[in-house]
Amino acid sequence: MSVSKEEVLSALGNVIEPDLKKDVVSLGLVKDLTIEGNKIKFTLELSSPVMHSKKRMEETVAFQFKRMFGDDFEMEINFKGIEKKGDPTLRKILPGVKNIIAVASGKGGVGKSTVTANLAVGLAKKGYKVGLIDADVYGPSMPTMFDLNQTKPFAVTKNGKDYIDPVESYGVKVLSIGFFVQNDEAVIWRGSMATKAINQLLTDAWWGDLDYMLIDLPPGTGDIHLTFVQTIPITGAVIVSTPQEVALADARKGVNMFKQDNINVPVLGIVENMAYFTPDELPDNKYYIFGKDGAKMLAEDLNVNLLAQIPLIQSIRESGDAGRPAILQEDTISAKAFEEMVTNVESEVNKRNVLLPPTEIVRITTY
Repeated sequence: MSVSKEEVLSALGNVIEPDLKKDVVSLGLVKDLTIEGNKIKFTLELSSPVMHSKKRMEETVAFQFKRMFGDDFEMEINFKGIEKKGDPTLRKILPGVKNIIAVASGKGGVGKSTVTANLAVGLAKKGYKVGLIDADVYGPSMPTMFDLNQTKPFAVTKNGKDYIDPVESYGVKVLSIGFFVQNDEAVIWRGSMATKAINQLLTDAWWGDLDYMLIDLPPGTGDIHLTFVQTIPITGAVIVSTPQEVALADARKGVNMFKQDNINVPVLGIVENMAYFTPDELPDNKYYIFGKDGAKMLAEDLNVNLLAQIPLIQSIRESGDAGRPAILQEDTISAKAFEEMVTNVESEVNKRNVLLPPTEIVRITTY
């Protein structure tokens, strides 16, 4: 058999990178291609070079080669991760954090904190190093959702300086304003005080090396949101909404805030929470109490991804109140919905890091 590089690249042009949804040739993921006799050797970059991804891609490449060249060939593929654009670990604030994900909602009561907690625990279950900042200053809920109401963070000394040591639960490092106030104490702060407190959670805490930092933002669009985009480069935003119109109108504002030219944070997608009600005794039945597919249609309208449709199930609320996120309940409807969300967020982050440059912090302009 004698084949040219052009023929090999033509065959590889039919191989689709599973996360990026484009062929590996046009993405420039085929490196160091050499042909010696009937042996084809090259390096193939993948957004997520885990074992099952390598195996699937190897089978796909072999199928395309066999279809074009028959059985008379050998191949050797060296897999490696895609080289990311820019190095987030060079930043001054949170230097050891690879991906910073903001979880936001246009209005309160849509389950944003529940989504954040389950996303964090789900990523930790996959083996990632995860941190979580509860930035909902006036209504912190992460101490409850992680069973940390009776816990306070301690100080830790690093490089001769004292830092706040985040509290760890279910493999997630957590810091919340709720750790520093009494459970029944109202936080009555002006915007400048809230902003100062958030900066302390960012700069005065020892987060170490993390794959993901999740930020549970307060509802709406205000001082806290601006503090984050002006302080750290956010990798991407996840918007949480319920299906009814009053929530969707505010979710649209949340998406548009991150998409503004002077903010320009990539929106990874929308999570539709309370998408339908499923009673325990009728697990196959779906009742669309708040309307059907509202966030799904909004995602299509705004050209962003629908990351998950989370059902309205009593056990999700009970799990949050008990401090054990629902994703830990193996083989349940709620756990499967959250696991799908985690997989989709993971995929969208990989895609975003390959196709887009690092986010820049918002520059403060004064007149």
